[in-house]
Amino acid sequence: MKELCNTYLHEASDTISATKKVILMSAEEINTLVVGGGQAGLAMSEHLSLMGERHLVLERRRIAERWRSERWDSLVTNGPAWHDRFPNLEFNGTDPDSFPTKNQVAAYFEDYAKMIKCPIRCGVNVESVERVNGHAGFHVHTSQGDILAKNVVVATGPFQRPVIPPIIPDNGPVAQMHSISYRNPGQLVDGAVLVVGSGSSGVQIADELLRAGRKVFLSVGPHSRPPRSYRDRDFVWWLGVLGKWEAPAMKPGTEHVTIAVSGAHGGATVDFRKLAHRGMTLLGMTQSYDKGLLTFAGDLAVNIARGDADYLALLEKADAYVEQHGIKLPHEPEARKFDPMPECVSDPILNLKIKDANIKTVIWATGFEPDYGWLKVDVTDAQGRPQHQRGVTAEPGLYFLGLPWQSRRGSAFIWGVWHDAKYLVEQIAIQKSYFDHHLAAQDQMFD
Repeated sequence: MKELCNTYLHEASDTISATKKVILMSAEEINTLVVGGGQAGLAMSEHLSLMGERHLVLERRRIAERWRSERWDSLVTNGPAWHDRFPNLEFNGTDPDSFPTKNQVAAYFEDYAKMIKCPIRCGVNVESVERVNGHAGFHVHTSQGDILAKNVVVATGPFQRPVIPPIIPDNGPVAQMHSISYRNPGQLVDGAVLVVGSGSSGVQIADELLRAGRKVFLSVGPHSRPPRSYRDRDFVWWLGVLGKWEAPAMKPGTEHVTIAVSGAHGGATVDFRKLAHRGMTLLGMTQSYDKGLLTFAGDLAVNIARGDADYLALLEKADAYVEQHGIKLPHEPEARKFDPMPECVSDPILNLKIKDANIKTVIWATGFEPDYGWLKVDVTDAQGRPQHQRGVTAEPGLYFLGLPWQSRRGSAFIWGVWHDAKYLVEQIAIQKSYFDHHLAAQDQMFD
């Protein structure tokens, strides 16, 4: 019986191997395959074209799909048009100091793809990537056939699987959604809304709901709160001249600190005091839920104070830069004046009954986690996070692009990913030169 089973397994293995060989023989071959047709994929394509590398970009739906269908209706960029763009193309018909809408961003990427003549195929889903034994490259299985690629660049971005903390059960007394599913106030049932998360998404959604006349509760965690502008310069300019965009890694202990910044309504500094004085109820971090009762941490005042400290520290550095370089910029003493601390901060709410507060919807602006299950290559850690050095993995020929802090603070931004793409193409060129030397040496051996 044992011999029969071994014979069967042998035959099955031979059949699988033969089937794989047939698939690989009929597969399309390409030097470099880029997975993802957003800002990272387009940036990579431009640099690959400049190098003369034959490549292909695959996009599961449309160019810049996440900007089109996975953002709320009123979303605008968090940086001005003069800054948040690729170096070689400005936003068409847009004031450089304005904040482009999500549709303008999608149109921008479409224009860019045409300008660089990007070899992109849309509507193609990459289902798996695995190393090919005895072959320099990867077998990529897609919804439209198989591809053999010497190099694969994973340019799918950081926003993959939305995270909703397991606090309120699915059958709880409120409707729950992640910020990726939020579109506009009219989408929600009548009643108050709890927004969990004090980063850019959470703050902007909460502000929009407040402007729409909703009763809004905002759960505020640790955050950084930069000035939208200071002394007639946007904060992105200050981060640039102060060298902050080039920071190589986050400060220890700030891995879960979000940035509260917004370009909405022409751009204004996010100020939690002002939101509270307009009628928003601020809460500490959401901790637990039991039988209709929500519990919040008593960290609200501390979180706001730390955000204020970051804000003031940037003002100090900006003033020092102006003085040191002799730049003429207007003084702005008002920037250091804060509104009185609202009661919801000085006397925080630690427990809240959902029914009494008439909360009908909870929006979780709580970020995302990676989802690389389709990568059948050992390049992620136990939590599924990419293991890399500036996008280069330990698996020859496999690269990541578009990750937060991939090489510096600016990596996840449109202009930042462009520079990271340039670096990866240089690494691909280096590896190609070594392989070309091997082939030349091999030819000489058999001459």
